Amino acid sequence: QPTLTQPVSQSGSPGGTIELTCGISSNPNYVAWLQQKSGEAPRYVQYDGGSRGPGIPDRFTATRSGNNGYLTITNLQAEDEADYYCLMWYSSGSVEELQRGG
Repeated sequence: QPTLTQPVSQSGSPGGTIELTCGISSNPNYVAWLQQKSGEAPRYVQYDGGSRGPGIPDRFTATRSGNNGYLTITNLQAEDEADYYCLMWYSSGSVEELQRGG
């Protein structure tokens, strides 16, 4: 069964850059990212090569290389503090599967 691996915690400095990593054990169609701030519902950020979610600034960029998915956040702001989750998306005909890591 496919698995995801994410670090428990990462931190950065205001105005700096941080790269969140999601280790993937297989070859999904896409790796997507969600942002969840305290007390709020999860919010779609971006999938690798795809468009960003509503209200997500271009400081957020999702990419993928080999067995890792990445979410890079530049010019870090206090408002970026949140939990970030990566998801794998598979599609085979009409069968789709989402898995969350975090």
